[in-house]
Amino acid sequence: MDLVGQLCILAGSLLVLVSSIGLHRFDDVFARLHAAGKATSLGFALVAVGAIAMGLPGRGWGELILAAVVLVLTMPVGVHLLARAAYRSGDELAPATVVDELAERRAEAADGP
Repeated sequence: MDLVGQLCILAGSLLVLVSSIGLHRFDDVFARLHAAGKATSLGFALVAVGAIAMGLPGRGWGELILAAVVLVLTMPVGVHLLARAAYRSGDELAPATVVDELAERRAEAADGP
Protein backbone atom coordinates (compact mmCIF):
# COMPACT_ATOMS: atom_id res chain seq x y z
CA MET A 1 0.00 0.00 0.00
CA ASP A 2 2.94 2.34 0.59
CA LEU A 3 3.96 2.13 -3.07
CA VAL A 4 0.43 3.01 -4.21
CA GLY A 5 0.36 5.95 -1.80
CA GLN A 6 3.74 7.18 -2.96
CA LEU A 7 2.71 6.93 -6.61
CA CYS A 8 -0.50 8.89 -5.92
CA ILE A 9 1.43 11.59 -4.07
CA LEU A 10 3.99 11.75 -6.89
CA ALA A 11 1.27 11.99 -9.56
CA GLY A 12 -0.59 14.68 -7.60
CA SER A 13 2.59 16.65 -7.06
CA LEU A 14 3.45 16.46 -10.75
CA LEU A 15 -0.04 17.69 -11.68
CA VAL A 16 0.32 20.67 -9.38
CA LEU A 17 3.79 21.33 -10.83
CA VAL A 18 2.43 21.25 -14.39
CA SER A 19 -0.39 23.56 -13.30
CA SER A 20 2.05 26.06 -11.86
CA ILE A 21 4.12 25.98 -15.05
CA GLY A 22 0.91 26.60 -17.00
CA LEU A 23 0.12 29.58 -14.80
CA HIS A 24 3.48 31.02 -15.76
CA ARG A 25 3.51 30.19 -19.46
CA PHE A 26 -0.04 30.68 -20.75
CA ASP A 27 -0.88 33.89 -22.58
CA ASP A 28 -4.15 35.13 -21.11
CA VAL A 29 -6.12 34.95 -17.90
CA PHE A 30 -8.57 32.42 -19.30
CA ALA A 31 -5.92 29.83 -20.13
CA ARG A 32 -4.28 30.42 -16.76
CA LEU A 33 -7.54 29.89 -14.94
CA HIS A 34 -8.08 26.69 -16.88
CA ALA A 35 -4.69 25.39 -15.74
CA ALA A 36 -5.32 26.41 -12.15
CA GLY A 37 -8.82 25.00 -11.93
CA LYS A 38 -8.37 21.59 -13.49
CA ALA A 39 -4.99 20.32 -12.43
CA THR A 40 -4.82 21.77 -8.94
CA SER A 41 -8.02 20.18 -7.65
CA LEU A 42 -7.19 16.77 -9.13
CA GLY A 43 -3.60 17.07 -7.88
CA PHE A 44 -4.74 17.74 -4.33
CA ALA A 45 -7.20 14.84 -4.50
CA LEU A 46 -4.40 12.50 -5.59
CA VAL A 47 -2.11 13.71 -2.80
CA ALA A 48 -4.93 13.16 -0.29
CA VAL A 49 -5.59 9.63 -1.59
CA GLY A 50 -1.86 8.91 -1.41
CA ALA A 51 -1.64 10.13 2.18
CA ILE A 52 -4.61 7.96 3.15
CA ALA A 53 -3.12 4.94 1.36
CA MET A 54 0.14 5.39 3.25
CA GLY A 55 -1.66 4.94 6.53
CA LEU A 56 -2.59 8.38 7.81
CA PRO A 57 -3.78 7.93 11.40
CA GLY A 58 -7.36 8.29 12.60
CA ARG A 59 -9.07 11.64 12.22
CA GLY A 60 -6.83 12.77 9.37
CA TRP A 61 -8.73 10.57 6.90
CA GLY A 62 -11.99 12.38 7.37
CA GLU A 63 -10.38 15.80 7.17
CA LEU A 64 -8.51 14.98 3.97
CA ILE A 65 -11.55 13.44 2.32
CA LEU A 66 -13.69 16.42 3.30
CA ALA A 67 -11.07 18.89 2.05
CA ALA A 68 -10.70 17.02 -1.26
CA VAL A 69 -14.46 16.84 -1.82
CA VAL A 70 -14.97 20.51 -1.02
CA LEU A 71 -12.07 21.52 -3.28
CA VAL A 72 -13.23 19.36 -6.19
CA LEU A 73 -16.77 20.73 -5.89
CA THR A 74 -15.97 24.41 -5.41
CA MET A 75 -12.85 24.98 -7.53
CA PRO A 76 -14.59 24.72 -10.94
CA VAL A 77 -17.33 27.10 -9.82
CA GLY A 78 -14.84 29.63 -8.51
CA VAL A 79 -12.71 29.45 -11.63
CA HIS A 80 -15.80 29.89 -13.82
CA LEU A 81 -16.86 32.98 -11.88
CA LEU A 82 -13.36 34.48 -12.09
CA ALA A 83 -13.22 33.85 -15.86
CA ARG A 84 -16.67 35.36 -16.32
CA ALA A 85 -15.68 38.46 -14.35
CA ALA A 86 -12.46 38.80 -16.36
CA TYR A 87 -14.35 38.52 -19.65
CA ARG A 88 -16.99 41.04 -18.59
CA SER A 89 -14.36 43.50 -17.43
CA GLY A 90 -12.87 43.48 -20.92
CA ASP A 91 -9.71 41.47 -20.36
CA GLU A 92 -8.09 40.81 -23.72
CA LEU A 93 -7.92 37.35 -25.25
CA ALA A 94 -4.60 35.99 -26.42
CA PRO A 95 -3.78 36.63 -30.09
CA ALA A 96 -3.82 32.86 -30.70
CA THR A 97 -7.47 32.67 -29.66
CA VAL A 98 -9.49 32.10 -32.80
CA VAL A 99 -13.05 31.70 -31.54
CA ASP A 100 -14.87 34.16 -29.28
CA GLU A 101 -18.46 32.98 -29.15
CA LEU A 102 -19.55 35.82 -26.89
CA ALA A 103 -18.14 38.68 -28.98
CA GLU A 104 -21.46 39.39 -30.71
CA ARG A 105 -23.40 39.48 -27.45
CA ARG A 106 -20.74 41.70 -25.92
CA ALA A 107 -21.00 44.13 -28.84
CA GLU A 108 -24.81 44.16 -28.61
CA ALA A 109 -24.63 44.87 -24.89
CA ALA A 110 -22.19 47.72 -25.48
CA ASP A 111 -24.49 49.31 -28.06
CA GLY A 112 -27.41 49.23 -25.68
CA PRO A 113 -31.13 48.99 -26.44
